[in-house]
Amino acid sequence: MSETTFTAALDARARGILDSCTACGKCFEVCPMTGPAELAGNDSRAVTSAVRDLIAGEIGSAAAERWAAVCSGSGFCIPACPENVNPRFMLTLARLAVAKRKTADQQRQVGAVAFRKMSKAVRVLSRMQMAPDVLARFGDDDADDGPVDVVFYTGCNLRKTPHIALLCFDIMDALGIRYKVMGGPQMCCGIIQLRSADMPVSENVSYRTSDRFAAAKPSHVLAWCPTCHIQFSEVVLPGRKAAEPQKFGFEMAPFVTFIADRLDRLKPLMKHRVEKRVALHEHPGVAGVSEAAERILRAIPGLEFVDTAQPSVGYMCNQLNALPAYKRDLHKQVLEAAADAKVDVLAGVYHVCHRELCSHERDWPFEVVNFLELVGASMGITREDGFKRLKKLQDANAILADVAELAKAHNLSLDLVQDVVLGELLAEQPLELRR
Repeated sequence: MSETTFTAALDARARGILDSCTACGKCFEVCPMTGPAELAGNDSRAVTSAVRDLIAGEIGSAAAERWAAVCSGSGFCIPACPENVNPRFMLTLARLAVAKRKTADQQRQVGAVAFRKMSKAVRVLSRMQMAPDVLARFGDDDADDGPVDVVFYTGCNLRKTPHIALLCFDIMDALGIRYKVMGGPQMCCGIIQLRSADMPVSENVSYRTSDRFAAAKPSHVLAWCPTCHIQFSEVVLPGRKAAEPQKFGFEMAPFVTFIADRLDRLKPLMKHRVEKRVALHEHPGVAGVSEAAERILRAIPGLEFVDTAQPSVGYMCNQLNALPAYKRDLHKQVLEAAADAKVDVLAGVYHVCHRELCSHERDWPFEVVNFLELVGASMGITREDGFKRLKKLQDANAILADVAELAKAHNLSLDLVQDVVLGELLAEQPLELRR
């Protein structure tokens, strides 16, 4: 355990924000969520001043609480701040202050229920798609595999769409990158407990995981999930690096930008033409990821990149959950823009977006894929998207029949599988299918 506790590190950084933030309101003015959340008419200085009050343990205001609650992590606020404060992190602290109003028992209960729900879904959905020998590629142990260049951190929920992670492994294998895979609920980032203000458990979870990163001695920890990337790079690691800079000397980086920086090595491996018109479903939250994905796609021979000028907000689709009607409208706009542009493929980056959008492939005249599937096709690599195949069935009984053999191989009861199919796989459909 670090000498500096998680709470103490966050408190110190909160004091730094209170010392630096002048409540000028520029972060509020550039936020894309104020309009959809019906906050745009508020005085920007008053709202940001009330956010400061929340962080300081004072009352704040309803508008400040609402703004913190609907923050989708787009990150437009970060370069807008003239005082070099990270307003996205500032709103994280504001949400934490609100969550701390619950009793300690309530905080633990909320965090525990949410974690158990997530963990069950990850365990079952991953095993519905992977044989035991394939699942073994996801590591989950502390074995010394020798020197590594990077840790590939799956987080938890990427495992619900394992074909994406497997394509990441394939690309790193082809590039000769030495890597260790870490992640899963046993190596969570601690975001669920942080959101419920269960600080002791959030510290235990996030500090244990970051300790395991450090033990591997990588140059980089590559995160696929933007939630995990932001949780470690903006919330957890700044305090840990300040306390123990030698131990936590690695860089946290998005996998997509890391690979795009090695595009000169990847391009010769993309030998097969992919004759498709492709639009990219983008999110701006983690700086450089959308641009890196576009660079990679444009390097694929035969591929025509089509800019459909889709709305770009949040760091992943689930960050819009606080405004469900707005989210449904955005998804509809994304699909309509792709159809109007007559693309062959709508390619996403993140796993949550793929889970929410992939079944729409049934209703629209284009494929919905993860962009790495196109990279893989150009490299001669194919990984079946089992999640999409199952979700497009739209029938629990048909899905159960499909996965029965894998469920047996993993000792999963069909009652448990059915519970996850109905409560997770089929239920995660923000915009209804046409039929």
